[in-house]
Amino acid sequence: MDFKLWIRAVRAPFFTAVIVPVVLGTAIAFHDTGLFNLTYFLLALAGMIFIHAGINLSNDYFDHKSGADEINKTPTPFSGGSRVIQEGLIPANTILTVSLLSLIIGSAIGFYFYMILGNSILFFAATGIFIGFFYTAPPFKLGYRGLGELMAGLGFGALVVTGAYYVQTAYISSGIILASIPVAVLIAMVLFINEFPDYAADKKVKKKTFVVILGKKNAVKLYHFFLVFTYFWIMAMVFIKVFPIFTLLTFLTLPLAIKAIRISRKNYDKVPDILPANASTIMLHLFFGLLFALGYFLSSFI
Repeated sequence: MDFKLWIRAVRAPFFTAVIVPVVLGTAIAFHDTGLFNLTYFLLALAGMIFIHAGINLSNDYFDHKSGADEINKTPTPFSGGSRVIQEGLIPANTILTVSLLSLIIGSAIGFYFYMILGNSILFFAATGIFIGFFYTAPPFKLGYRGLGELMAGLGFGALVVTGAYYVQTAYISSGIILASIPVAVLIAMVLFINEFPDYAADKKVKKKTFVVILGKKNAVKLYHFFLVFTYFWIMAMVFIKVFPIFTLLTFLTLPLAIKAIRISRKNYDKVPDILPANASTIMLHLFFGLLFALGYFLSSFI
């Protein structure tokens, strides 16, 4: 077994998409209650990583079956799949098998929490797996029906943040739902900007991403709006005292947001030249989320 090949296949560098919201939900739980169960945190983190790996693999398999990845002539490090099927490195059926095994392991961890915490945890696990698997899998193919960005924000943002909070506290507050919104928006924007290089291939297979629906020129304006929105959301929530003042640390990421906006405005129709905006959006999600969590953590002691 080629370990490096499977790291590529599961797209492990993108596991930050679930690591960040788990850390954030846990930090907010500690801020609100003073509770921190290390075992539960590590299990939640492991469960989400297995589920994310399974989702990435299933998306590769079903994008292969639809032909979307095969006809994509502009794959990038951020989009177009892992390409292990297209390059003949791992058979498609093996990808699907490992995907299902990963989802089963993640579900088993969810079942453990169900035994401890009750029925509510099933909602988070089942909804997340459903959204991720059927993002590209028939019959729903959510990512092909104009729902991809919304489902990414819900599945990798709101559900994971609130789920990590619930694992620590066994309840959900209105505050945690509001806190999940900027992270949900940013992970949706990671998907959104990564759809620009895939525009031609997605259009050919009738995959209705927002970029395909709106066209690149209009889509990039929407991308800019939501990046700016996340900072206004933080300011508004701090102003009405829903978020602690230390969450304003997220504004340290403004240079990344400005860079992403500047590059994408000039290069939204140029695949090689837009890639720094893709990288900046990924880093923005990572550092914004961690600084957001740090703001809650510091507020627990100061």
